[in-house]
Amino acid sequence: MAFPEPKPRPPELPQKRLKTLDCGQGAVRAVRFNVDGNYCLTCGSDKTLKLWNPLRGTLLRTYSGHGYEVLDAAGSFDNSSLCSGGGDKAVVLWDVASGQVVRKFRGHAGKVNTVQFNEEATVILSGSIDSSIRCWDCRSRRPEPVQTLDEARDGVSSVKVSDHEVLAGSVDGRVRRYDLRMGQLFSDYVGSPITCTCFSRDGQCTLVSSLDSTLRLLDKDTGELLGEYKGHKNQEYKLDCCLSERDTHVVSCSEDGKVFFWDLVEGALALALPVGSGVVQSLAYHPTEPCLLTAMGGSVQCWREEAYEAEDGAG
Repeated sequence: MAFPEPKPRPPELPQKRLKTLDCGQGAVRAVRFNVDGNYCLTCGSDKTLKLWNPLRGTLLRTYSGHGYEVLDAAGSFDNSSLCSGGGDKAVVLWDVASGQVVRKFRGHAGKVNTVQFNEEATVILSGSIDSSIRCWDCRSRRPEPVQTLDEARDGVSSVKVSDHEVLAGSVDGRVRRYDLRMGQLFSDYVGSPITCTCFSRDGQCTLVSSLDSTLRLLDKDTGELLGEYKGHKNQEYKLDCCLSERDTHVVSCSEDGKVFFWDLVEGALALALPVGSGVVQSLAYHPTEPCLLTAMGGSVQCWREEAYEAEDGAG
């Protein structure tokens, strides 16, 4: 006799504050989970990058080598390397264990807003206020990028990478998707300067936030508008957006001190999570669990679902 499949749990939203990390690195410009969600990176206005265990609230290492504030960072798939970019126009490749700078890539003409590894962590892609995306070979000694994507007409605010695609958002109001297998570029015009863009976890959709205080869900292949999400405030800052770990909710920072969650299908506001009185500058969503990190001022807050009980030593 076959037992029926258990019903999937209804999605739970992270709304219980577990920890606050006082990062001690000036304003936290970005917070990012590593690939498996066990660690996080914080980018500081004091030129440092820090690696934490967010559930325990422990600082593991500080990375110093940027000449100006750090604006974005990412970890490699095997947790051995980090990359970061910042106001000094440099892209830095770090060795996680030693804390040392492995390579410093220079070539951008303005601050670097966004950095990503490709899946194999052999290439770093960086997007800059100089309107270009540059691809740096981590294994080569050559100082110049292996490729430059310069189709944007204004600064590049957001770059995301899948196994064969590059998704880029620009202040020129366009989302561009480079299909590296096909050698094709697809462009969708949103109209308002784009602050953040990302793939859905199932790879079918793209989520785009822009300075008209609106998030849009687009069909990746056709560009069709599938949903619009409003209620938050985003008119002047580059703020993060993402999808929850099971693609059930759209999540966004807001300039009014909250994080907003909308039901992806219905479009209805599910939760406005009060974080504090400033701008929620950055957020990161755990890859597999209802766990959220938010950055405001000089601190990072770690949130879990209401039913979560911290394990011994992790609370």
